[in-house]
Amino acid sequence: METKKIALLPNIRANVKTSFSDKVSNPKISDTAYIDPMSSVIGNVEIGEKVYVAPFASIRGDEGQPIFIGDGSNVQDGVVIHGLETMENGEKVTKNIVTVNGKEYSVYIGNHVSLAHQAQVHGPAVVGDNTFVGMQAFVFRAKVGKNCVIEPGAKVIGVTISDGRYVPAGEVIKTQEQADKLPVITDDYPNAKLNKGVLHVNEQLAEGYKKQ
Repeated sequence: METKKIALLPNIRANVKTSFSDKVSNPKISDTAYIDPMSSVIGNVEIGEKVYVAPFASIRGDEGQPIFIGDGSNVQDGVVIHGLETMENGEKVTKNIVTVNGKEYSVYIGNHVSLAHQAQVHGPAVVGDNTFVGMQAFVFRAKVGKNCVIEPGAKVIGVTISDGRYVPAGEVIKTQEQADKLPVITDDYPNAKLNKGVLHVNEQLAEGYKKQ
């Protein structure tokens, strides 16, 4: 992934050194990503190709870190991505770390993920490829699989959700038994192709705003 040089912009900047972060990091952002000037990207954050970060989104890799956002994903208006401390006085806080493909993260957002308006993903957390996280949904201490739908207002806390499941709007999933009983996405599920359409829109927004 090609990354651009960070030019001390007020909304894209390094974290500060603390007891839980002994390393000062600048965000690494693909040249093809669009970061709206009214959003905030701080610290140990990596943003992939053709990602769209909308106004008032906050991606803050200054406590839990690193935060990773994969290619083609979108972070819509008012989304918050943050994590609990992953280090303290030079020691790992393992309970706040997730591992994906052999690498450690605070928050890992896969490729072609949509995080809709005012959603929150708080680390430790994983959201798998091609998953849609709906408006005002909340993911914390959880792993959400690939090709899932978290409907608006749903909360996913402390569980692992298998690939291809959906969480109905407003439901609170906080036991693994609940997570294992979540319905499977089938062709007749109304939101089965929702993420495809959302990606289509946001990919064009990223491309268009980059040209301005």
